Amino acid sequence: MVTSIPEAPEIERHRAAIIRTDLSKPVRLAIESGILSKDTTFFDYGCGHGGDIQRLAKQGYSSRGWDPYYQPDCPLTAADVVNLGYVINVIEDRTERCQALLKAWELAQNVLVVAAQVLIGDRSSGQIAYGDGIVTRRNTFQKYYEQEELKLYIDQVLGVDAIPVDLGIYFVFRDEAQAESFRASRFRSRITTPRIRLSTKRYEDYQELLAPLITFVTERGRLPNKTELPSTPDILAEFGTLRRAFQVILQVTDRDEWDAIAEKRRQDLLVYLALTQFSRRPKLSHFKLIVQNDIKALFGSYQQACSAADLMLLSVGDSRLIASCCQQSAIGKRLPNALYVHVSALEALNPLLRLYEGCASRTIGRMDGATLIKFHINQPKISYLFYPDFDTEPHPSLHTSMQIDLRDLQVIYRDYDTSDNPPILHRKETFVTPDYPLYERFAKLTRQEEDWGLLDHTHSIGTRQGWQKCLLDHCAQLQGHRVVWSKDADPYRIKLLRSARRQRSKRREN
Repeated sequence: MVTSIPEAPEIERHRAAIIRTDLSKPVRLAIESGILSKDTTFFDYGCGHGGDIQRLAKQGYSSRGWDPYYQPDCPLTAADVVNLGYVINVIEDRTERCQALLKAWELAQNVLVVAAQVLIGDRSSGQIAYGDGIVTRRNTFQKYYEQEELKLYIDQVLGVDAIPVDLGIYFVFRDEAQAESFRASRFRSRITTPRIRLSTKRYEDYQELLAPLITFVTERGRLPNKTELPSTPDILAEFGTLRRAFQVILQVTDRDEWDAIAEKRRQDLLVYLALTQFSRRPKLSHFKLIVQNDIKALFGSYQQACSAADLMLLSVGDSRLIASCCQQSAIGKRLPNALYVHVSALEALNPLLRLYEGCASRTIGRMDGATLIKFHINQPKISYLFYPDFDTEPHPSLHTSMQIDLRDLQVIYRDYDTSDNPPILHRKETFVTPDYPLYERFAKLTRQEEDWGLLDHTHSIGTRQGWQKCLLDHCAQLQGHRVVWSKDADPYRIKLLRSARRQRSKRREN
């Protein structure tokens, strides 16, 4: 229960500092996102025990920090990347909380990383109300934000448009062009270069010269202008124009594959531009020059690109259309009430579904480590599911899930880690695309389990205990991604099961 107290308690902020054995999530995400590298400087504002600083220094990063309790004598130093990780939520004084955010932003030359606790669980367990937060059993203050409330707070105090990267974690960029490039990169598909189908002597003679042009068109979905490719003068000297040079490439590759690349890049930009309507759509001049050129080449003009994006966004509001896209998707596992897709397959989905998911991730941030994305068909919700052993376990258990209601952006977070009977996965190949590295291994296991009759009763095998009973009933056990007979199985029972297995195999062949 949450109870009021008549007088202000003595808050011991320093006790909120956590001793970690690994990098904190905000810092780890900064590295994974590419904004923090060994070429940039790092400052941890409110560094606590200094664990992040020490671990980064050991890895070769330039890192410093300051903490009012543990490291008060360290100088406040400007840096490329400044981390304000789980600091503002432990400051009980509102004015001081605001000052901490402003001071950290003042030190940030390129990017400020802000992280704070958000409301996802039971906030009333063993806690008492104090100010606009709570006081914990350890006599520390905790201000728990709603995700949207946290973004609004950062935006209002700093006059910015903070970018969510995970639950309770935001990046704030100094340079607007860099911010827009980062936003756009999060909706950028991975694309492979079309393979050489039939080489010609002319292509072989110029293969080395043409390689940078192939890379550029694969990356951007268009031909470069004369200033975008360092090797352009050499190419022009041989071919006269970049278009003529690309004709040599088209002679040895499939033109349709290049057209598909251009369309995919067009879709990437449409999804991104559609989502900018939720904040402040940037002017064309706020993009990096290379992105401006992408827009002009793929759409004709920025106005045409924005008009197409707005039409696409309107379509997302049509629940029947979204349901139809889910039910007709060739990618992912389709069930009556949901479509489940591996995160690696998200970019292969219908652009409307990519945009639909973007409506959740743009505000809340995609759950760190998410393995599957669940599109709810009958209600406007997106769920992120974390299966840490998806690749290695034949039937991985659900660890955590985060469900986002797109109507009010409420988040429901569930932890299954301590459950004795968590949900598990079957038919893993259905969640991924055929080019997934382990697709064939997954598919082979499914075919074997079908032959054994292990997947006949799907309603009873969705949890670990139900699956274990099914294996026991069929005298089966798993060795990696392979089904084998249980060592202590009854021989007569095995004989009957083998006969049934042969019949199932014949029916499938027919």
